[in-house]
Amino acid sequence: MNQPLTEIFKYNRWANLTLLEACSGLSDEVLASRPPGISGAVRELLTHLVGSQQTFLLRMLGRQHEGEWTRESAWPGFDALIDVAARTSDELIAIASVLDDDTEVDLPYAGKVFRFPKSFFLVHASSHGAELRAEIKIALAQLGRQTPDLDGWQYSVAAGYGQEVDL
Repeated sequence: MNQPLTEIFKYNRWANLTLLEACSGLSDEVLASRPPGISGAVRELLTHLVGSQQTFLLRMLGRQHEGEWTRESAWPGFDALIDVAARTSDELIAIASVLDDDTEVDLPYAGKVFRFPKSFFLVHASSHGAELRAEIKIALAQLGRQTPDLDGWQYSVAAGYGQEVDL
């Protein structure tokens, strides 16, 4: 088991679900807002955050464009977002946990085939998720809304790490 890589995706799961839960009470007005410098409306970014995990999972199988959510997708609602975020996060964790030796993935695109190491899609899933979560938090802050603390220290509390020990 690749425990260190798995831990990164456990954090990713926690951060995504924490952000989605924090946003679930936002008004339609806030969800439709697109503050200056932000690449889309809050609801578009939330949908893209979850849809991108669908995309990365498909690409690790050498597939893509099979109905995964994009920024342009119809708003699925928070129940669906949370459900798909949890399932796709669990799938990323499962892949990370067994990736001791990297394998290659052939990905067709525009009539050609491109080869990637599977680990690339895990790197991309992790970095892309962090970028989108940060952008969503910036958008919410610009709108005067409180944002959840997604720092690693908060994750450690949620995961039960950092317990005091007697020496």
